[in-house]
Amino acid sequence: MTWSSYASYLVFVIVVVLAPGPDTVVTLKNSFAGGFRGGLLAASGIAVGNLLQGTAVAFGLGAVIVQSQPVFHTVRWLGVAYLCYLGVQAFRAAWRGDYGSLDELGSRSSGFRRFREGFLSNVTNPKVLALYLSVLPQFLDPVHSTPFDALLLAYTVAVLGGLWLLLLLLFVNRVRGWLSRRRVRRALDAVTGTTLFGFGAALAAEG
Repeated sequence: MTWSSYASYLVFVIVVVLAPGPDTVVTLKNSFAGGFRGGLLAASGIAVGNLLQGTAVAFGLGAVIVQSQPVFHTVRWLGVAYLCYLGVQAFRAAWRGDYGSLDELGSRSSGFRRFREGFLSNVTNPKVLALYLSVLPQFLDPVHSTPFDALLLAYTVAVLGGLWLLLLLLFVNRVRGWLSRRRVRRALDAVTGTTLFGFGAALAAEG
């Protein structure tokens, strides 16, 4: 893999990372409820999920999962169910609108719970595996490339994705005073729930 091909890959990855997806929405959801720490924990879970899926693809396990239809569809429907579950949580928060109690509860919530939300939303999304499998071979020499070249490309996605989510969290933290208004929070939760259901529906339609 040459530096020029890696530079082309970086441009592609930046475009992919900046496109809103479930990872972005789940990070924002946890940021609204748990502040900067909550969003950071969710983003950390997403990064670990990305690293895990990238490693699986680099060593050939990702292709096995995608080619095994029962396994692939099981993961896909788990992802659909989990995104819808998170969407229901957002809708419930918007419906109740009792953000004083919710914020107090959120401040006491286990950090592992927020990390788990990010991790599960990522690893139950088989589109991440499919993306790696469809894109990485275009930037790798089938004769001379090694699994470590594939790991470099896969981990680039995880690192740049994590940096983008961190920048997003810093921005949200700066405007947190405005976002804390009840009407704004209810609107944001309603949009979040709708978006999560939309991603779930899109994932279900993939099959």
